[in-house]
Amino acid sequence: MIRSARRAATIPAESPLRGGAMVTGGTSGIGLAFARALAARGCDLVLVARDEARLTKTADQLRWRYGIDVETLAGDLAERDAVTAVAGRLADASSPVEILVNNAGKGVHVPLLSEDTTEHEQSVDLMVRAVLVLGGAAGRSMRERGHGVVINVASVAGLIPMGAYSAIKSWVRTYSDSLALELAGTGVQVTTLLPGWVRTEFHDRAGIRTGSIPEALWLEADRVVEECLADVEKGRVRSVPSKRFSTIAFLAEHLPRPVVRRATALIKGGRA
Repeated sequence: MIRSARRAATIPAESPLRGGAMVTGGTSGIGLAFARALAARGCDLVLVARDEARLTKTADQLRWRYGIDVETLAGDLAERDAVTAVAGRLADASSPVEILVNNAGKGVHVPLLSEDTTEHEQSVDLMVRAVLVLGGAAGRSMRERGHGVVINVASVAGLIPMGAYSAIKSWVRTYSDSLALELAGTGVQVTTLLPGWVRTEFHDRAGIRTGSIPEALWLEADRVVEECLADVEKGRVRSVPSKRFSTIAFLAEHLPRPVVRRATALIKGGRA
C-alpha cells in the first residue's frame, strides 16, 4: 500500500498503529468504526465483508472523506474459500498489512439444545476458524517484518455462560491471549477487545430483544474503538472500554461462579 507523504506524516513513527490495516466485517458496527478511526489516522485499508454493494459504497465514502486507498475483498468468512483468499492477502509481502482487526461476527440466538445446529456451526466457522486462520496468517507475516498489530474482537459476554455466543467469544479471548504469548518479543502486538453492549445492527440481525437493557449500559461504537486504539497505543493486551464494563468484566471473572450463573440467568430472562 502506498501512502502519500501528507497522510504518512499524520502517524507518529513510534506508533504501533501505522501502515496498512485490514478490518473484517468492516462495513457496519464496530468494524466500520475501526475503519473510520484508522482511516482518520492515515492508514490505508483492506475491507472484508459479505455484501459487495455495501462494501463498494463504504470504500468510496472512506476514500472521499479521508483521502486514503481502500481495497475491498468480498466474501463470507464462514466459508473456507473466502478465508483462504483473505489469508493469502495477509501473506502478500508486496503490500503488507500492518494492522489486522479480526472483527467479523454475528449474534447467535439459538438454544444449545436445538436439533438444527446449522447456525451454531456457521458461527463457529465465522468466529473461531476464521479468527484462527487469519490471526495466524497475520502473525506469521508480521513476525517476519518485526512489527504489526492484531486486534481480536471478543466480548464481555465471553466471561459469562450465555450460550454459544459466550462460548465462542470465550475461545477468542483465550486464543488472543495465547497468540500474544507466542508473539512476545517479536515486535508484534496482540490486543483483545472485550466490548459490552454497543449500539449497532448486531442485535437486530440476531433477533435479540434489548429493551430490558438499561440505557446507561449502552456504548457507542466510535467510543469503543477509540478506547481500544488508545489501549493499543499503551501496549495493553486487553481492552474493556468504559469503567462500567471494566467493572462488570472484573466481577464476572472474580465473583464465585454460582453468583455469576445466577446473574446471567436474570439477564437471559430479560432478553428472551
